[in-house]
Amino acid sequence: MRADAQRNRERLIEVAHQVFKERGLDAPLDEVARRAGVGPGTLYRHFPTREALHEAIFSSWIEEVRSHVDKAMLTEGGSREKLLAWFEEYVALLTRNHGAAAKITASLGCQDSPLRTKCQAYADANERVLEAMADDGALREGVDNLDVCRLLGGVATMADQSSLDAHAVRPMLDVIANGVLRS
Repeated sequence: MRADAQRNRERLIEVAHQVFKERGLDAPLDEVARRAGVGPGTLYRHFPTREALHEAIFSSWIEEVRSHVDKAMLTEGGSREKLLAWFEEYVALLTRNHGAAAKITASLGCQDSPLRTKCQAYADANERVLEAMADDGALREGVDNLDVCRLLGGVATMADQSSLDAHAVRPMLDVIANGVLRS
């Protein structure tokens, strides 16, 4: 790719991330192109579909999710504190872009979803935490990763749509933790 084309692509990803954060994942792509200082044709040459642009944004984001898992697993205390730290990170990540929590949560488990990369990043990260809980003997029998992801996504959707802060979300995360951990 030519240097100018690469710069345009990187700028489009950067601007799209900001626009989607401000206006949601359904924000007009023409606005992304305008703010990036390119024509719509340039945007569509790099990203023929909205989903292709989402995937480009999400691919760099996967490493960030992994670092949030690492951070949560270093939380002081036992399994419950680590699990709740991860749940808080999970919800914070999902609610970063307005409207994303509902879209991603609805797409969990759908192999043909255009958001599959992001969904898989959440599922893999959550599985890593649940496996650590199981290794510590703290996880209840029969806890399903996808079910936990959907529950967390439901809380994140509520937080996103109701503009709830972390303090208001915490009691809901406690309820999920109570269902996931052994008594």
